Amino acid sequence: MQVTPLIWLITIAVTILFFVYEFFAHVRKPHEPTTAESARWSAFYIGLALLFGVGIGVVSGWTFGGEYFAGYLTEKALSIDNLFVFLIVMVSFAVPKMYQQKVLMIGISIALILRGGFIAIGAGLIENFSWIFYIFGALLLVLAYKQAFGSDDSNPADGRFMRLVRQVLPVTDEYHQDKLTVKKGGTRFVTPMLLTIIAIGFVDLIFAVDSIPAIYGLTNEAYIVFTANAFALMGLRQLFFLIGGLLERLIYLAQGLAVILAFIGVKLVFHALHVNELSFINGGEPLLWVPEIPIWFSLLFIGVTIAVATIASVLKTRGDAEKNDRHLVDGERVTAAEDRNAEPHADGTTSATAGASK
Repeated sequence: MQVTPLIWLITIAVTILFFVYEFFAHVRKPHEPTTAESARWSAFYIGLALLFGVGIGVVSGWTFGGEYFAGYLTEKALSIDNLFVFLIVMVSFAVPKMYQQKVLMIGISIALILRGGFIAIGAGLIENFSWIFYIFGALLLVLAYKQAFGSDDSNPADGRFMRLVRQVLPVTDEYHQDKLTVKKGGTRFVTPMLLTIIAIGFVDLIFAVDSIPAIYGLTNEAYIVFTANAFALMGLRQLFFLIGGLLERLIYLAQGLAVILAFIGVKLVFHALHVNELSFINGGEPLLWVPEIPIWFSLLFIGVTIAVATIASVLKTRGDAEKNDRHLVDGERVTAAEDRNAEPHADGTTSATAGASK
């Protein structure tokens, strides 16, 4: 795939312009977005991402187009997983809803900058050290295990890093609109708003560790890695407000992501063996008998896994809700039946209470 410096420059400039427009058009004035506004812009950004993928397929071939769509699906799913943690952070810091847009916008911008740095580092490593695929593959397998079986009880807003930040920085207990710092009694304090942004930035750094190796397992093209990440993050702010109430219903998303990360981890190890240069493995010769997983299968596997995790989550939560409703109705029926069967006595008690007193 031939990507000239000019194309890179235009792509990065357009990406920055989108984020600048988002800030001045939607975020600068604090407000809570409506469902209609969030749905409209979410559809716009998803449509734009799909259109861009079609463009890559038409211009550069559908092998690269397939790599882009597989990468975009993976990064979008991982980004939605980010939203779970963002939600926990903002609830922990009690961020007013009208200011949540600003926190999300800054957090997403930090995520894009961090991922851009990781993309550049990853591209350099892959170009010079083919054995890095072994490390990426092993890392993804470990992360897949943690994703599936790790505990979600830890609160990133109250972890060691944030406790250290509170010790270093003087912090106010209350919000001062959407200000990041405020001056009180001649001393400059940081507000909970800034703490929230620091916490989300730290979370972004952690998520970039599994995000970038995952997509490099699907494509070696840094341009596809960057654009798939950029489009996955675009519209994430609106998606947060659109599906905020549904996030808790996606109970199997973590397991679905674990399956995807494990699959890409295995794919990376297979690729590493196929291009092997390590002297202690097969004498430094490639293991050409090891299969290379085609991109069409990767795209199909990722799409089916996300669909199954989503459908299973919806069916499970819907079934639990119906079961709870039945228990509630049955409980009301039992109470009503007891009231009807209770016979009044002259002293004002009923047969039910009289029987209980005996």
